[in-house]
Amino acid sequence: MKQKLRLIGAFAALATLAVAASCRGFFVNPTWQSIQIQPPSPAVAIGFQQNLTAWGTDTDGNRSQITSNLVWSLSGASNGGTVATLDPNTGILKGVAAGTVTVTASSEGVSGTATATVAQEVTTMTIMPATSSINATGTAYQQYTITSAGTDITSLVTLTPEQNGSVVSTGLPCGFELGLAGDGTQDCEPATTLVPSGTTQAFTIVVTYAGYTGTTQVSATLNVTGPPTQ
Repeated sequence: MKQKLRLIGAFAALATLAVAASCRGFFVNPTWQSIQIQPPSPAVAIGFQQNLTAWGTDTDGNRSQITSNLVWSLSGASNGGTVATLDPNTGILKGVAAGTVTVTASSEGVSGTATATVAQEVTTMTIMPATSSINATGTAYQQYTITSAGTDITSLVTLTPEQNGSVVSTGLPCGFELGLAGDGTQDCEPATTLVPSGTTQAFTIVVTYAGYTGTTQVSATLNVTGPPTQ
């Protein structure tokens, strides 16, 4: 009887191991499906550095920071020279020259990219025109140029519309559409729904630049007139 019990126990153990082995065959470890770089739009001044991180979303939908098997790289310097350096192991970005560069984080055959801006330190900025008016037709836009000591830095700045101290939504249809245009200017296009028909409202277009060390906010005033009353 004891021998039979031993045999039954041995068979049970073998069966358990077989089931466990077969189950492991059905469960596949999740892999990275996408990678996002944080911050999503890095900006650093010349001579300074920023520590970038990479976050992955796996095939199970879980999101976590990638801390191993991760490689960082740079490409696409906008000024044809060395804009920045990036440690391939740590993700530390260091500004070398003003411009933009593409940052890539790769792990297990999956990559994520972000455009990094390296800013020349400046103490003054000027936005032109300082005051302007535009009708909210849905297609009309105001063009802006930003300079510092005579150097055009339009492509390196970010414009943010504000009203009464609060940021106005960007991306039509309820706010502004802003962005760098092909002619080298920053274009600001208000939606027809931004201002009520037959009225005019003033907005502040605030300039943000990673290398700006001045203490005074740089901005322009944009008067927007709503669609004609039907």
